[in-house]
Amino acid sequence: MTTLPDFRLETHFSRWEFTARFNMAASDCETMALSDLLKLADDADREAWEQTTLGYTPTWGAPDLRDIIASTYGGLSGANILTFAGAEEGLYCAMLALLEPGDHAIVTVPNYQSMETLPVTIAGSVAGVPLRPENGWQLDLDDVRKALRPQTKLIAVNFPNNPTGVVADTDVFLGLVELCRERGIHLFSDEVYHGLERDASRRLPQAADAYEKGVSLNVMSKAYGLSGLRIGWIACRDHALLQRMERMKHYLSICNARPSEVLAGIALKARETILARTRGISAANAETLTAFFSVNADLYEWSAPDACVAFVRYLGRDGVEEHCRRLVEEAGVLLLPSSLFVSDLLPVPEDRFRVGFGRQDMQAGLDAWGGFLAVAYGR
Repeated sequence: MTTLPDFRLETHFSRWEFTARFNMAASDCETMALSDLLKLADDADREAWEQTTLGYTPTWGAPDLRDIIASTYGGLSGANILTFAGAEEGLYCAMLALLEPGDHAIVTVPNYQSMETLPVTIAGSVAGVPLRPENGWQLDLDDVRKALRPQTKLIAVNFPNNPTGVVADTDVFLGLVELCRERGIHLFSDEVYHGLERDASRRLPQAADAYEKGVSLNVMSKAYGLSGLRIGWIACRDHALLQRMERMKHYLSICNARPSEVLAGIALKARETILARTRGISAANAETLTAFFSVNADLYEWSAPDACVAFVRYLGRDGVEEHCRRLVEEAGVLLLPSSLFVSDLLPVPEDRFRVGFGRQDMQAGLDAWGGFLAVAYGR
């Protein structure tokens, strides 16, 4: 592979994530203290935690953890799971395993940059299909059909979507599965926000369950709020594909941290409790944001999405880039302007910013935001 370009969003976060007073752009959910997580463990798991040693673990991941992860799917076993040090490592290995030079891939736009940059760098031929605001950010299967080529090997999607927070309609997603099945195309599905849907009826099937060539990516960071564990995984029924990814992992993390694997297992066994908590926080915050944006409807166009991030339209004359710059520099409020989601494949609306609402104590940030507006716009 040639040298990868800078990761715009992560470079921006390197500058501001831990220096801005109010991170209103975070895409993960409220985390918890180690002591609170351990309270969710049964006696056997608490004993396992206390006896945890600090040696290496299998590259594939601890067998018991893989079995627990498999239980979050409909019909998979631990043999269908490969763990990683976070989701980004899994995405990286998956794209290297799925694509070769000369292949063609299709990705949704807007997206998380690496889901586009890696296929472009590896295959060299990638088409974007737009998620349009005028269509509620929904995927249009006609756009996918138009983008297909004889050498298309992969379609990559992300629902609930980052940065829009929108879930594809179920019939559209299942139509996409059938389209891939007809042509033998792998479907890579970034599902890191799966389980956060405020309306459970909007929750999509996971690709690894729905399709024999489905590749599902997930992680403890987003819906579970446990980003510090650095545990992600790929679920897939194609064991040969998983083996290719496992060999790539030898050049990266090699294996996960053993304490993190034990803690991830405890969290996944208690997933209903944890996900109910994070859904409750994001649902309450969505109502709070709705009230905030209603008061400032001349500046912002907002519609509450399905998950814990949204791509809000900014209506001010100074432009979204200047607005976000002033907010973080003058008020300590961090948002992510649309320039950080620019695609080389398709235009992305230039008047948007990402706001995240999965964390507690959002009101302090909104107070600072509102105070800035009062001074800057004479409110």
